[in-house]
This record gives sequence, C-alpha cells and structure tokens, in this order.
Amino acid sequence: MKKEIPHVTYNPANQKHAGFEIVPLQQIVQNQDQYEPNPSLPHQLRFYNLIFFTEGTGRHFIDFNWFPVEKGSIVYLAKEQVNAFELSEGLNGFCIIFTEKYFVECFSTLPNEFVFRLFNPELSSPVVNIPEESDFYEYFNLLNKEYNNESLFNRKNILDSLFVILISKLEGIKQHQSAHPLDSSKTVLFRRFTSLLETNFAKHRDAQFYATELAISYKHLNTICKDVINKTAKNVIDDFIILQAKRSLINSELKSSELAYMLGFEDPTNFTKYFKKKTGLTPKLFKTELKK
Repeated sequence: MKKEIPHVTYNPANQKHAGFEIVPLQQIVQNQDQYEPNPSLPHQLRFYNLIFFTEGTGRHFIDFNWFPVEKGSIVYLAKEQVNAFELSEGLNGFCIIFTEKYFVECFSTLPNEFVFRLFNPELSSPVVNIPEESDFYEYFNLLNKEYNNESLFNRKNILDSLFVILISKLEGIKQHQSAHPLDSSKTVLFRRFTSLLETNFAKHRDAQFYATELAISYKHLNTICKDVINKTAKNVIDDFIILQAKRSLINSELKSSELAYMLGFEDPTNFTKYFKKKTGLTPKLFKTELKK
C-alpha cells in the first residue's frame, strides 16, 4: 500500500450526463486491478456515491469502521469520506456517482433541512436496508433503464427528476428506520452548530463558544445534540476533530506535531494524549495499524 491514502476524483465515462453516473459493481470487480487506487484499498472521495447492493453479503469500510451489507443495502458516501470495498464473491450492485455541483443543482428546490440530512453521517447510519416490498426497486430500475437510453428525449431532466424521487424514497425509508425521529427546528439548530464547527474547530473546542454563537444556552445545545444524534455537544466536537485528524494523518506526510498545530493544539504532546484518549492509539500507531 502507498504511504498516503489517495483521493479519488470524478472522471466520468459518459460525458453526455456529466456530473452523474451509474456504474455496475461487477464492472468495478472485474477491472479492480486497472483502477488507481484499487477500490478494495482505503481511498477518499472527491464526490458523492450511493452504493446499491442487489446480491450477496459482505461489508464496506466507511470512515475507519466496517459496516455489514447485503442484498437491499444502500451505502451513503459523502464527499471527503474514506471508504473501501470488500469485493467478496457474489456481491453485486450499482454505484450511483455524482459531483457536488450536481448535488447542489439537483436538490436546489428541496427544503434545506432535507438536503442537510441526505449525506450527513452524524445523523444516521451510512447504511440503509431497503424492505423487499418497497417500490424503491421499481424506481431504481426505471432510473437505470433511462440512464442507459442515450436516445431518450429530454434525458437530463428525466434523469434528474427520477433521481430526486429515488432519493426521496430513500429518505422516507431512512426516517422510518431511525431510532430518533428528527424535529425540523432541532435539525436546523444542529446544522448551524456543525457548520460553525467546520469553520472554527481549530480555534475553539469548547461547546460554550458554539452555544454563545448560536445565541442559546450550553444546556440547550446539549439537549439539541442529544435529541438529534444522542451525543453531547462536547462529544460532537471531539468526534469531529478526531475524524479530521485521522483523515489528515492518512492523506499527508505531516508529522503529528505539525498536525497538532493545524488542529489548534499549542502543545503536540497534548494532541497525542487527546488522540490516544479518544482512539486508544497514538497518531503514529494509528497510521501504522491502518496501513497493515
């Protein structure tokens, strides 16, 4: 394995509908040795991906955890997530790949809280299991059929509309399977919190800072986080920082001391202690273990 876990950019095979593509999983399996990087090795996405498994059983690697998959499983992969396929025999399906630009344009008419939920790994499991009786299968087959019909009149608009319907069907299933139904007002506040966190985490790891920025109490912020994802605000902050640290460690030759300063730690030793407390490993050992 290479020293760095590579980024994978969007390189469409079909330029007629740039930004959106449906790729059979069997095609990836058969040509895995021709891909750079090999899809069975960890890599970081520069696009969005929905993986629909139609046959077999196995597992998928997502942001440093393995998740079981089977016939009827849908894997949500957001831009920047680390993932790897376990290309076990008998596992088959499709990858629905699309860019951030396509994501923004295609879902521009949907409510903000709906769009926020779509590919937010904090809000639900990245794997959704489709019930056998769901009409999701019919809509997917129709989307796949029209995608492969290059002579289709008004093709882009038809594909975009079918994809929005498919995503909406998925969200309905996901909400039904969720252990914590989401109140939209709480989701909006949580979205504002995570947006602030993304831009301020290197300077502020104190939940009180974010509560003040949101003009709510620390207690209210904690309640929001617990209701939405069953974590405290401090847990959300810590988990986010650790995830950024892991992604940085595997994608660069940065020393842990350099990364410590980038993440806002004044003393590299404190960062090492923080990382080990949260993961059980030092940054160096984490990188070594993953490469094995």
